[in-house]
Amino acid sequence: MLCADEKSQIQALDRTQPGLPLKKGRCGTMTHDYKRNGTATLFAAMSTLDGTVISMCDDRHRHQEWLKFLRAIDDLTPPDKELHLIADNYATHKHPQVRKWLGRRPRFHMYFTPTRSSWLNMVERFFRDLTEQRLRRGIFRDVEELIMAIGDYIDKHNESPKPFVWTAKASDILEKVRRARAALDNR
Repeated sequence: MLCADEKSQIQALDRTQPGLPLKKGRCGTMTHDYKRNGTATLFAAMSTLDGTVISMCDDRHRHQEWLKFLRAIDDLTPPDKELHLIADNYATHKHPQVRKWLGRRPRFHMYFTPTRSSWLNMVERFFRDLTEQRLRRGIFRDVEELIMAIGDYIDKHNESPKPFVWTAKASDILEKVRRARAALDNR
């Protein structure tokens, strides 16, 4: 079982001036202005069993790139295994060419999370960690440097992967869903 999605528009940002270093009584600083050096899209599929991540970076996130990523998953996983992929309802994931490709590969089974329920897809949690631990305060002079940093982070993650474990009780989650649905129905 793989949780799959893309993190699009990851910006390669470079600060216009170096920040001031940490010292007693002052935290490190960064300038508020920056230079944009392009963007990249990260496609990732995270195993719910062991937490390993299969990934690919590209410059766009259309159905063509999604198909390219699905082919990579197909190549990188044992051919005798059934593949159950959880993804969101993004139109790219349901494009007619994607459906046609999946139809010719019976080992692939797609499941789509409900609209506004990205938190159900555990790869989103991985994206959050990547952003917090590597991208947020990073300085990238070009897209290639950004992609290398993402790749290094994923390689390090895969050296000792851990699956994400739900800490909330199912009853609490279901109650929250019930309240949200009631609020939507009362619009």
